[in-house]
Amino acid sequence: MSKKFEEMILVAKRELLFDNEKLTFQGVSSDEQLNTEINNRLAANIEVMRRGGLNDSTPKENNAEINEEYKQPIPYVVIKRGNQVFGYARLSGGGESRLHDSWSLGYGGHANPTDDEKFEDVIMTNLQRELEEELDIQAISQELKLIGLINDDSGVGLHHLGLLYTLELDYKATIEVREKDQIEGFWLNVQDLKNEDVYPKLESWSQFVADLLVK
Repeated sequence: MSKKFEEMILVAKRELLFDNEKLTFQGVSSDEQLNTEINNRLAANIEVMRRGGLNDSTPKENNAEINEEYKQPIPYVVIKRGNQVFGYARLSGGGESRLHDSWSLGYGGHANPTDDEKFEDVIMTNLQRELEEELDIQAISQELKLIGLINDDSGVGLHHLGLLYTLELDYKATIEVREKDQIEGFWLNVQDLKNEDVYPKLESWSQFVADLLVK
């Protein structure tokens, strides 16, 4: 049995999160009122479930990755430096093979339970862990801000709810990826994200980010 399958992650019942689909949206939402209500519902209805997987024969009651009754909150952080964003490409040495030809603008992953009392602190602990595992960020100043939610009910995103943050760094900041055999990092200009030589390369959630950032 894969160790990944046994991971315990945070989930919330979809019907409670989206108020029986009254609050459902597709893509990225920057509507502060809607996002606040969904976030409050998420914090009030959080549960812990075994992660499982598509190739795991465990019933859906103990397998979050095949249970359509639940959404998994995924902290997703976009790193900015002035008018640039830090993107990356997955190399053949690591990551999911279906994403090897795609670029991403966000760092994040499943949220695990922690000893924090407040839900927002649980998310922050998970978010900081992800960044520290993936990147070496050298910056004088850092400002983290929640700017939206991502919901994609098509394909692999059906079970996930993205909590979209930006991490604003000072203009002298530098970033190094830690696992250079698995990912390659690079800076992109925000205004270029919708260009025909960039946008099609972005994975779905990163396209939602580009839609939000490029006016």
